[in-house]
Amino acid sequence: MDPFERLPEGCISEILSHTSALEASRSSTISKSFKSASESNNLWDRFLPQDCQEILSRSSSPPSSVKYATKKDLYFSLCNNPILLDGGKMSFSLDKRNGKKCFMVGARQLMISWKGCWDFTYHANSRFPPCYFLLLFISNFIFNFILLK
Repeated sequence: MDPFERLPEGCISEILSHTSALEASRSSTISKSFKSASESNNLWDRFLPQDCQEILSRSSSPPSSVKYATKKDLYFSLCNNPILLDGGKMSFSLDKRNGKKCFMVGARQLMISWKGCWDFTYHANSRFPPCYFLLLFISNFIFNFILLK
């Protein structure tokens, strides 16, 4: 008999809520009761940011593009597939290891000084179409920097 069967699912969920999202996900292999608790929407609500619905409402894509059957699916979807916000000017994702929010700002949203040293360029691997291109002159050496993603 599984010794964890005697524990209520709520108790196991409470224990798992004090771990990381990855550990909670991995715990599903321990027993059937851990699997059930680790799939609980109440547990994954704790790993998602409190303002998750507000962030999702700012998504540039239609709401149907951020599809998820469970809160766990939503968490890992946001970890693996950043979404564009505010008309494509910013992207949002979650850090898989700790669930922290990651916002990425497009180059056109930055207020950059040194006006004569910057130019826009397009880079195929950029999440945001225009990138800033910096041409920096330092004592006869030319350094090129491109701000991506």
